[in-house]
Amino acid sequence: MNKTELKNASIDSIESMADFYEKTADEIWENPELSLKEYKAAALYCRILREHGFDVREKLCGIDTAFCGSFGSGRPYIGILGEFDALSGLSQKAGSCEKDPVVQDGDGHGCGHNLLGVGSLAAAFAVKKYLQDSGSSGTVIFFGCPGEEGGSGKAFMAREKVWEKLDAAFCWHPADVNQVKTGTNNSSIQVLYKFKGTAAHAAECPELGRSALDAVELMNVGVQFLREHMTDDCRVHYAILNAGGVSPNVVQSEADVLYMTRANKVKDCVALQKRVDKIAQGAALMTETSFERVFIDGTSELLPNFTLEKLMYDNFEKIGVVQHNDEERAFAAELRKTFPPQSAVPGIGAHFNADIAETVMEKTHDLTEPLNDFLMPYYSGTGFTAGSTDVGDVSWLTPAAQIETATWPSGMPLHTWQTVACGKSSIAYKGMLCAGKVMAASAIDLIEDPELLKAAREEFKRRAKGGYTCPIEPETVPTAL
Repeated sequence: MNKTELKNASIDSIESMADFYEKTADEIWENPELSLKEYKAAALYCRILREHGFDVREKLCGIDTAFCGSFGSGRPYIGILGEFDALSGLSQKAGSCEKDPVVQDGDGHGCGHNLLGVGSLAAAFAVKKYLQDSGSSGTVIFFGCPGEEGGSGKAFMAREKVWEKLDAAFCWHPADVNQVKTGTNNSSIQVLYKFKGTAAHAAECPELGRSALDAVELMNVGVQFLREHMTDDCRVHYAILNAGGVSPNVVQSEADVLYMTRANKVKDCVALQKRVDKIAQGAALMTETSFERVFIDGTSELLPNFTLEKLMYDNFEKIGVVQHNDEERAFAAELRKTFPPQSAVPGIGAHFNADIAETVMEKTHDLTEPLNDFLMPYYSGTGFTAGSTDVGDVSWLTPAAQIETATWPSGMPLHTWQTVACGKSSIAYKGMLCAGKVMAASAIDLIEDPELLKAAREEFKRRAKGGYTCPIEPETVPTAL
């Protein structure tokens, strides 16, 4: 066979192993683990990688659930990124169109990461087959990246210069659309503030108490006033993790609040975080309490690479998006009744281009279609959208690109029980396997076309010329919350 035929055979191998990939995704769905605690998932991936001839390194960068598996020899080094962490409080029975947890207050894969890691694994295995059959020079590396939902595994790995060794990296994410990701987004920083005060009887001797809970509340008030004095791309969120107890007649001697600051550029996020730190200091001063500042994690904004985006789009077009049967469409339509009607036109291109928005509206029949069975029109740009991902840290150190495939109904919000309900559906499986095919095809093209890889590297150098600012503070250890 010639190399085109070998490429097609490698892509087809994903479909021939569909049952294996579906069962692997199910096993991770059935054992949801929170960020940086994905011990079962990491062990499963490492075992599978070894069984399929990959050289595995565990506890990458000192993170218990980070790992990589490589196959091949020589350059280019192509990274395929996988995630596998779940979310708290989202336990839900698969295939149900009403809220019905498997375990009350249990965890669930509300962002589709049970699919994400396996789709990337499928891509890595397909590239392995191509390298074996073609004899081409090249190395494919599957990276197990923990803690995307909280922990920023890829950013900690960036601090240790893992991504600089790659020639390119590919990723994907489950979604309600079929598109190539582009543009930029928010960087983010998470810091935990642990206030300490003095307990006292709130009625008999309140003057002796120093309330840590008062400090948390005053800090929150201070940040509310800060919101008026931030640029439009900035966001500040918080969650009280420890309110100090349940007795109102006790002056609370301890209270913890977790803050997340966001800004488009990392340098601006770092500056905003310093202002939040000052508010914490002020709250402690006003209440005569003290506090411990615990840096948790951070991420950088995405750096687009149009060369790789076009490559992925071309392969997406050739491979084609999945089509759904009547049963799948009926399930999606029923599930759509459980969340607010879709109002925004889907897709990044539609957000920035009126012509694309008009085309998408036509294809979705004015947003009434339950599933998006089409590829979004091609669009690459540098526009800003909200949200954060640690893929951004990868994109600052090597050319990187990612796609999204439709794995759940159109307009369905992420981080919900509905997302979990779709996690073991044929809709999810089809999107997962499609993503694996597109990533594998794109990686193979880079292996066989040095000029294409050179163009991606040259574009990367232009965009990243300002240099990478790592959002992870020195000496910080990944911390599971």
